[in-house]
Amino acid sequence: MVPVFNAKRLHLSPDRRMIYYLSLLGFFAIFSTTLSKSPVLPLFSQALGADDAIIGLVSAFSPLAGILFSFPVGVLSDHFGRKRLLVASGAVFLIAPFLYLFINDPLCLIPVRFFHGTATAILGPVISAIISERFPEAKGEVLGQYSSSTLVGRTIAPLTGGMILALFAGYPGLIPYRMVYILAGIAAIPVFVMVLRYREEQSKPLAILRISVFRDSLVRFLTDSRLRATASADMAIYFAFGALETFLPLVLLNQGIGVFSIGIIFAVQVLVIAGTKPFFGRLADRFDKRIQIIAGLLIIGISLEAIIWVTNFPGYLTASVLFGLGLSLSSVATSAYIADIAKPDQIGASMGALSSIMDIGHTMGPVITGILIGTVGMMYGFQASFIMIVIVGVFFAVSVRDIQRN
Repeated sequence: MVPVFNAKRLHLSPDRRMIYYLSLLGFFAIFSTTLSKSPVLPLFSQALGADDAIIGLVSAFSPLAGILFSFPVGVLSDHFGRKRLLVASGAVFLIAPFLYLFINDPLCLIPVRFFHGTATAILGPVISAIISERFPEAKGEVLGQYSSSTLVGRTIAPLTGGMILALFAGYPGLIPYRMVYILAGIAAIPVFVMVLRYREEQSKPLAILRISVFRDSLVRFLTDSRLRATASADMAIYFAFGALETFLPLVLLNQGIGVFSIGIIFAVQVLVIAGTKPFFGRLADRFDKRIQIIAGLLIIGISLEAIIWVTNFPGYLTASVLFGLGLSLSSVATSAYIADIAKPDQIGASMGALSSIMDIGHTMGPVITGILIGTVGMMYGFQASFIMIVIVGVFFAVSVRDIQRN
């Protein structure tokens, strides 16, 4: 039986240790996997002789794993327990970085990237399910703390990778890139050790699952208007985020803003997201999560409109900070709200479906925005994200309006 967590008892050592454990696990996992792709992956691909098309293909296969596997992984964790899936994820985190050391053909990066992508596809929904079960009264706050720790890893990793590439720049051939992947593998060792040490409160027996179990779980998710609307909100948020992180640097360069200033704009946005998620998570535990999601979508919409019209560094910085606040406010509430409304035996499946749909939005955002920018111009590209945010915001508000269903 899962113990009920009281936010007022957060200082007690078992709860605090679990929060530190999950946060540290998330930090090392995301640091390792981000170190393997940013900025080393496109440079490594190019050094192997890949052209632009192959580089794009290689980059697309990691999020594809998230789209395909997050939901099935969530279902499996509901039936087989969380630890077995955590151990599988830890094994992939540990093995995958060392596979890059044996690659001499850029096409071989495709299966390796797909395999590596399964690590985060497993970890994300399983950790979210663990937090939702162990901390039912403070899940928003703990989800926010976990997310912030992963953002720290995601931020530090490219800086570390760039430093290693610079440090070994004088070495011949592929040595600089391979040194990065060796470090990524070393960083994954704590992940594997920590998942092995995870203690599940109630183990579940292994059994063969019929395909109908996955089908029924998906049908139950998609036929619940609140679950469906919340996942749509997350998809729209990360659609806009994917478009922004891909094309805003180009907009800024066209406006004559230097590379260093562009870095400041994005660094401040990451700091805002990482710094505010625990606070907004605590807010979600105390107030109506639906209002918080709608407020976040509204702020994101305002920031997207601002990006279209501003023309100077202070304006873009303000718009970027607003976007970060909106993303932080809404995204931490979507996971917590899913945990509130999902059935107890469907927590993992619901978190997995949310993660898959979020990955679809994050992947399609740059693709659709790029097509629009290429055909009708930069302004209409960002306008598409704004329109999607508005439509999804209205759809979400209508779908969850019945207070008695909560």
